[in-house]
Amino acid sequence: MTTYWQAKGKINTEGTVKLALERARQLGLKNVVVASATGYSASLCLGNNDLNIVCVTHQAGFKNPGEIEMDAATRRRLEDGGIKVLTTTHLLAGLDRALRFSFQGVYPAEIIANTLRLFGQGTKVAVEVAGMALDAGLIPAGVDVIALGGSNEGVDTALVLRPAHSQDFFATKIKEIICKPREF
Repeated sequence: MTTYWQAKGKINTEGTVKLALERARQLGLKNVVVASATGYSASLCLGNNDLNIVCVTHQAGFKNPGEIEMDAATRRRLEDGGIKVLTTTHLLAGLDRALRFSFQGVYPAEIIANTLRLFGQGTKVAVEVAGMALDAGLIPAGVDVIALGGSNEGVDTALVLRPAHSQDFFATKIKEIICKPREF
């Protein structure tokens, strides 16, 4: 049964994490990928050491050149708690975003991102971070995972999906929507 939040955003973070972890256990899934730029959402996953939890942050320079948004103490606390933290280029941005900024065009990865946004920003983010974690080797290939994404701050969307490596992106399969906002 899908849960629909009445609003998007951080207000749904605790509920989204709870539903995601419950569904992982119901399905016997061992891998959870959570988008978390500052570490807030990922910190709600601490203490679930029976699961392989991967936190995917914004890339360095996302807000300010050379800056990583998650402070070192938070990263250390997550890693000490068994959560793997990945900071890397966004799957659906990267060079396409540079082309858009420079030449004001629309490029394939941004078309894909905007198509996923038809289901909400959190859906796009969840699909993206699962692919990034797979490409980094932090989750196994060929298995279903739980992926969490959000609309700005916190997480408000959780999916069961089978991610594919970036070069095989269209083999990604969204299997369940655990929760998402009705309004986005």
